[in-house]
Amino acid sequence: LMTTTLQGQREVIELLKEEGLRSRVKVMVGGAPATQAWADKIGADCYAENASEAVAKAKELLL
Repeated sequence: LMTTTLQGQREVIELLKEEGLRSRVKVMVGGAPATQAWADKIGADCYAENASEAVAKAKELLL
């Protein structure tokens, strides 16, 4: 599991905010180490448990 990437996800969202880009970029997280609670905590736009779910949710975000 890539639990070491979780902190980087939070940092990316914070950097997007600092640069004034957060409203223009959708952030999705997912996979084994992530959870919906984690996505909510860091302010991600979307969480997906697996790749096929991620595709469906990405389509929703783009509509």
